Amino acid sequence: MSPRRLRTALTTVVLVAAGLGTLPAATPPPSAALASAPAHRAAPDWSVAVVDSTVARYTPGTIGGWSYPVGLYLYGQYLTYKRTHDARYLTYIKNYVDRFVKSDGSIDQSFNSLDSMQAGRLLVILHHETGQDRYRRAAKKILDRLATYPRTADGGFWHADSAARAHQLWSDGAYMVNPFLVEYGKEFGDTGYTDDEAARQLYVYGSHLQVANGLLRHAYDESRSASWADPQTGLAPEHWCRAVGWYSMAIVNVLDAIPADHPRRAQLLGIFGKLAAGLEKYQDPATGRWFQVIDKGGRSDNWTETSCSSMFTYALSRGAQQHYLDPHYADVARRGYQGVLARLSTGPDGRTDLADISVGTNVGDYAYYAARTRATNDFHGLGAFLIMNKQLRGD
Repeated sequence: MSPRRLRTALTTVVLVAAGLGTLPAATPPPSAALASAPAHRAAPDWSVAVVDSTVARYTPGTIGGWSYPVGLYLYGQYLTYKRTHDARYLTYIKNYVDRFVKSDGSIDQSFNSLDSMQAGRLLVILHHETGQDRYRRAAKKILDRLATYPRTADGGFWHADSAARAHQLWSDGAYMVNPFLVEYGKEFGDTGYTDDEAARQLYVYGSHLQVANGLLRHAYDESRSASWADPQTGLAPEHWCRAVGWYSMAIVNVLDAIPADHPRRAQLLGIFGKLAAGLEKYQDPATGRWFQVIDKGGRSDNWTETSCSSMFTYALSRGAQQHYLDPHYADVARRGYQGVLARLSTGPDGRTDLADISVGTNVGDYAYYAARTRATNDFHGLGAFLIMNKQLRGD
C-alpha cells in the first residue's frame, strides 16, 4: 500500500473498543484439521484468527508498554497485514507506536538495554508504510545510542548498560537489535554500516555461546563475575530454548539481508549449520516440539515449549528454503509446525488460545527453567507463532 493510500485508510478505519470486529465461529482444533489436510493448508487462517483474538482482548492502549514481547507480537501482526492487506491491522500498530513517538520524532526511551530496542522495528515499518519522517527520527535514536553503547572487548553489545548485566552477552540479545539494524539500513540507505554491525554481532555472540553440541548457552559473562557464570568459560549452565530461538531467527534475518559476498557470511553459515544439526538432534520425536531446556528432554519435569518451537520451525524452514541449510531441514520444520499447531485451540467464544509458552526468563539453572510458568497467549509465543505461520503456510 502506498503512503497516500495508507493515509486515506488510516482516516477511515475506526477500531471498535473491543478490537477489530466479529470473529469467525468456533472451529475444530488444528490437530483435527491436520488429519485431513496438508500442514501448510490447515484451516482456518490461524494467523488471522490469532490476530483477531488478540486485538479483541487488547486495544492499542491496553496491550502494554514499549517492550520487546509486544514488539514481537506486533511484528507478527504486521506480517499478517502484509499478506491480507487488512488496513485495520496496520492502524492498530500505528496507534500503539504513536503512544510513544511524538510528532517531532522524539521518543521517551533511553535505550539502555537491547531489549528496549526490539520494538524499533515497528518504527522502520511505519516509516516505510506512511512516509512520515518522525518514525525515522525516532529510529535513529536507537542507532545513535548504539554508537556509545558498551561492548565486550571483542565488540559484542552488552545485554544491558547496567551493573547487573555488565560484560554479558545473552543469546536473546541477538534478536533484540540485529534484525532492526539490517531493516534500518535497508530503509534508510545505510546498509554498509548496519549489515556489517549485525553480522559482526552474530559472529561474536556465536563464537562465545555456541558449544560442541551445536546449541548456544543462554548467556556469557566476559568478567566471569555473574553467579551463573562458569569460572573458566564464563558460560551459563543451560541451553534455554527461547534464548536459542531468538538467535536462530536473528541469524536467518541477517543472512537474508547481507550481500552474498559479505565477508562474514561463511562464518554465519557455519554457526547456523551446527545449530541446525543440534536442533534436529534434540527435537522431541513424540511431538515435534523442543523442550524448555533443549538437551534434557528425558527429565520428567521438563516440558515442550511453544515459543521456541515456533522460532526453530521458522528458522529451519527458512534456512532450507534459502539454501543456508540442507533441504532435509524442511522436514524437521514440518514436524515442528505440526507440533506447534497442536498447542493451538479455539474456544467457545471463537477466540484462539496458544498454550505452553514460557513467561519471561532470566539466566538460571535447570530447576529455574523447568519451574517457569507455562502461560497461554503470552506475547512471546503469539509473535513467534505468527512469524512461523507466515513462513510455513506456503503463501
